Amino acid sequence: MQQAHSNRVHAPWDKDIAIACIRAHRDREGPLLPILHALQEEFGYIDEAAELLIAEALNISRAEVHGVVTFYHDFRRRPAGRHVLKLCRAEACQAAGGDVLASHAEARLGVAMGNTSADGGVSLEPVYCLGLCATAPSAMLDGRPVGRLDQERLDALLTEARQ
Repeated sequence: MQQAHSNRVHAPWDKDIAIACIRAHRDREGPLLPILHALQEEFGYIDEAAELLIAEALNISRAEVHGVVTFYHDFRRRPAGRHVLKLCRAEACQAAGGDVLASHAEARLGVAMGNTSADGGVSLEPVYCLGLCATAPSAMLDGRPVGRLDQERLDALLTEARQ
């Protein structure tokens, strides 16, 4: 089973479980987002096969479902690593040295932003504002915000995530 950044063990993708999640939420007003959240909570990501299941259940196009999944940054298209490091890519953090830190993290993990390390340990994700502009540059490791990020603090976060 896949271990997610919240330390919750997610079920492997299963069509029958996905259908049950969809059925549990399809009669709600505005059911698409609750369904997507339920699927991500269950599996840790939104499997591509779920898009058609959702579209059929809600009588909307697969393109509509796909558009919502890809519009919101928090919906994943594949399972995350055991830990998730989000680096702020907004203007305040970039102006405070965020670009250099992002390059450093990519080099240390051996992956480009938006990917997971080969060992499945760390997903490196961009985020567009954590609301920590006064303490830029900032990051979030497994949901824990970190401000005043510098190379030393970033290395400590990466070491923590790799343990």
